Amino acid sequence: SHDVAAGPADGHDHDGHDHDHDHAADGPTFNPECTRQVDVEVPAEEVSRAFAKVVKQYRRQARIPGFRAGKVPESVIRRKFADSIRQDVLEEILPAQFRAAIEKQGVQPVSQPQVTSLHLADGEPMRFQAAFEVLPDIDIAGYDQVTVDRPQTALDEAEFEAELNQVRESHAIMEPVEEDRPLADGDFAQIRFTGLVHNSDGSAEAEGETARPIEGDDATVEIGGPNTVEAFTGALRGAKNGQQMQFEVGYPEDFAEKRLAGKTVAYDVEVKGIRKKILPELDDAFAKQLGEYETIDAFKEKLREHMANDKRRRLESEAKDKMVGAFVERFQFPVPESLLQQQIDARLDRGLRALAAQGMSTEQMRNLDFPHLRAAQREHALNELRGSLILDRIAVTENIEVTEAELEVQLQLLAYQAREPLATLRKRLTEDGGLTRIREQLRREKTVDQLFNRLGA
Repeated sequence: SHDVAAGPADGHDHDGHDHDHDHAADGPTFNPECTRQVDVEVPAEEVSRAFAKVVKQYRRQARIPGFRAGKVPESVIRRKFADSIRQDVLEEILPAQFRAAIEKQGVQPVSQPQVTSLHLADGEPMRFQAAFEVLPDIDIAGYDQVTVDRPQTALDEAEFEAELNQVRESHAIMEPVEEDRPLADGDFAQIRFTGLVHNSDGSAEAEGETARPIEGDDATVEIGGPNTVEAFTGALRGAKNGQQMQFEVGYPEDFAEKRLAGKTVAYDVEVKGIRKKILPELDDAFAKQLGEYETIDAFKEKLREHMANDKRRRLESEAKDKMVGAFVERFQFPVPESLLQQQIDARLDRGLRALAAQGMSTEQMRNLDFPHLRAAQREHALNELRGSLILDRIAVTENIEVTEAELEVQLQLLAYQAREPLATLRKRLTEDGGLTRIREQLRREKTVDQLFNRLGA
């Protein structure tokens, strides 16, 4: 049930010259392959009745100096409010006439109509043409022949051990090494350093911002660590607390810190202390520290279960995306531009929310290049939309419907996430059309699950 808007108001005075108009289209340029048109003529008597009704309302409400309320002559009202009266007459007649015309044609618009030409004058028949987009015919013959590789989702022991190790690492503590011994792999050196940056030809950098020495008073370096520059490990390995040293480090062209990329730095370093990482024992005491677990075995069991579910969900989700991707590749059809623009809006909205969550300000967002962002989203949005339309078509073919109970579960989840009473959420979603969108999305997900279980090899 797509509501229709009246054609746009003409931007000039109609006093004494009602006539024909070609209306520039509001909204997106339609895809010609999905565009339909209706030509409508409304009898002169109906037009006159609408004008009379609107003029009467204006006479009742108009406040014009020199006239008593409700006593302004009709000719003055018609002249003074010509554009507004015309617009109100349009809104009185056009939407209902448009709906009647599309019902007669038996088509279902998926866009707002764009009035392409209009003739409106009191006492004459009203004529208008309105264009709109419809869904294309989608031929999905052979969709049940698509094969999908079912992924191996079992959790292997190496993955589990790596995660368990990560849990220990995240609860490790650093302790100072009291004994008098040299730095060894796995130790953490606390250092004070100064570095002078040289160009690749050995010359010192020119004066200015980059020529200042780089300094640190309390840096930590892991000897032999995966993120430690090899030259630092080589120079510090075997050094003792309090020792001073000089060495040079050549940084590769692709080094992450741009100022040092491709440069050589002469360092002056003093070791201020040695620390070692102490990992917690995998025992019942550690399990209790991690949550409501009595034993380490109970924690391991829960971790394994969580990881297995996570892996299964992730790999199955990827496989389902591939299956929908195969449908999109197989079934080609034109797509209504108005739906495509809505899909681009939805993708942009998700992207902007993510940027806001990362701390981007409204001011920074205003400076984004939106035409470029929209263009960059187009291809992804097109594939998403094609996938959705194919799934909708398959759902109709297979009589897949969402039950009230399934909808209720989803609404309870949304209400919980939004910290909003269920009744309030339902009312809001019913009013803004969100409920229909949620139902459509649930039906698509249900369709994907059923197809995946059947087609997965």
